[in-house]
Amino acid sequence: MKKSWITMAALIMVITLIFTACGSNTDMNNDQAAEEPAAKNLLETIKANGKIRIGTEGTYAPFTYHDEEGTLTGFDVEIAQEISKRLGVEPEFIETKWDGMFAGLDANRFDVVVNQVSIKEDRKVKYDFSDPYIVSKAVLIVNEDNQDIKELADLKGKKAGQSLTSNLKDIAESNGATIVQIDGFNQAIDLLLSNRIDATINDGLSFLDFKKQRPDAKIKVVAETEEATPSAVLINKGNEELVKAINKALADMKADGTYLEISQKYFGADVSK
Repeated sequence: MKKSWITMAALIMVITLIFTACGSNTDMNNDQAAEEPAAKNLLETIKANGKIRIGTEGTYAPFTYHDEEGTLTGFDVEIAQEISKRLGVEPEFIETKWDGMFAGLDANRFDVVVNQVSIKEDRKVKYDFSDPYIVSKAVLIVNEDNQDIKELADLKGKKAGQSLTSNLKDIAESNGATIVQIDGFNQAIDLLLSNRIDATINDGLSFLDFKKQRPDAKIKVVAETEEATPSAVLINKGNEELVKAINKALADMKADGTYLEISQKYFGADVSK
């Protein structure tokens, strides 16, 4: 009987020790959780790193391209630089082909995209946009010798050089064109000049800049879209703090005249409306 009592006492002591240890571990875990800092949102991370990573093409004049010295420049580049300055960080430009731009943002290769990204309803499902910072019309460009294409409807059965993820591709496709994949504006023009495509739909401001640089190039605009398209900074969803900060930077730029100065430099006009 005494032996049974001793055994029972030992068992009670073991159980007590186990529960005490579990309670200590739980308290420790709770203390550790309380001590762990809350996860930073993207804006806080950008400020902590001192830089914002910006996806852009670098081949799409006058928005994002390399000047004669090889320096990345352009309207979008200067807008992005000014936004970065107002956020108090340095811009880090990561040059990417247009058709890889959205995948790069998905994979967090960059924090934002500043590259004439048109605001589209289907894109809003997956991404957030800043307020628009430029508005432009799309134009239909053909070889100077082409007499068959005079309006968008004439694209039916014709080859149009377009980036596959561009809204401009959608316009060409909706008018019956056969799409030939291109990497950007310059390649589209090269294919057009060599008659390997029949047409391309592209940004009207890009066309004007191209003709300014190469006035003898044998291409012409034969039509334009009725509605102007707004473009904005592209951001992954769930980053409201960053969206608000970028919108404030854009609003301040317009209020103090910085935006108009950049716009006049590249286009000789206010392209925000």
